[in-house]
Amino acid sequence: MSLPEFWFLLIAVLWTGYFVLEGFDFGVGTLLPAVAKNDQERRVAINTIGPVWDGNEVWLLTAGGATFAAFPEWYASLFSGFYLPLLVILVGLIVRGVAFEYRSKHDDARWRSRWDLCIIVGSIIPAFGWGVAFGAILHGVPLDADHEYAGSVLDLISPYSVLGGFTTLAVFAFHGATFLGLKADGAVRLRANQWSRRLGPLALGLGGSFLLWTQVEHGRDATWLTLTLAAGGLALGVVANARGREGWAFIGTAASILMTAVTLFWALFPDVLPSSIDASYSLTVDNAASGSYTLEVMSWVAVLFVPVVLLYQGWSYWVFRRRVGGPRQTSQTNSTSPAATGPSSTASESAEA
Repeated sequence: MSLPEFWFLLIAVLWTGYFVLEGFDFGVGTLLPAVAKNDQERRVAINTIGPVWDGNEVWLLTAGGATFAAFPEWYASLFSGFYLPLLVILVGLIVRGVAFEYRSKHDDARWRSRWDLCIIVGSIIPAFGWGVAFGAILHGVPLDADHEYAGSVLDLISPYSVLGGFTTLAVFAFHGATFLGLKADGAVRLRANQWSRRLGPLALGLGGSFLLWTQVEHGRDATWLTLTLAAGGLALGVVANARGREGWAFIGTAASILMTAVTLFWALFPDVLPSSIDASYSLTVDNAASGSYTLEVMSWVAVLFVPVVLLYQGWSYWVFRRRVGGPRQTSQTNSTSPAATGPSSTASESAEA
């Protein structure tokens, strides 16, 4: 494996980790008004992601920094053509992050409701926007012979990229619902499991359509396997949730997002930004990469520090592994009893983010 190929693989891993971990954050924010009917319940829902949401966003920052250093031409052309969509996504992420920090700074119902709205909108925008962006990248963008973006923002919109946006929105919402079913307690947990049952078939339908379209237009023989595994993960999430196995439902949605990302990057390789004008104008892992010395130094840094970061984040998830408590229902159905939660059932606790 050459150094440019190694860095393409590492960037793909970073984006995959971001979608798997930040995906349930987006899902929780998107479903906030559906699963939480009062301030106490909203606090429970937010507290499930309170200790981890900002750590999950580090994957995005690292992926962006790695792209800038390892593939400067890819970074430059991408941000030239996708400037407005990426700016909208960035604003959504900023507003969402500020809302998490500020909603509890003032004891006023209207104050908190406004920040809750920011959480909802700030979760929906990137959940939809990332699907559109990656759909547009895989579909191809107007790059000229100098590898410069030669189109407008409308060239990024196509039926395929829009389907990608609705797919990520639905799958992340389903992922967030399974996460809430695993991490929350009381009424929030009950509603999350109800929404999981509603969102599962929708996510499976949209995800299956998007993956099949991807395979037909951009796939290769090997991606049939990853496509099948991605669809199987969603199916596992649907079946496990219907049987009250909350832990396995979350494993299924996480595995589906992981294998979907693998499918997309595998279908993209060796291009990093295909040209819709002429295939010879496309940016590839070779013509977009930095010099060998830069990549060599970066590789040593990555080998030394990436395992440390992974161990630290794994430890933080272990520390905050318990359920976040809320007002319990007087009657529990078999499908939501603690005995039926799968491999991750734990005791209830209440914690402020």
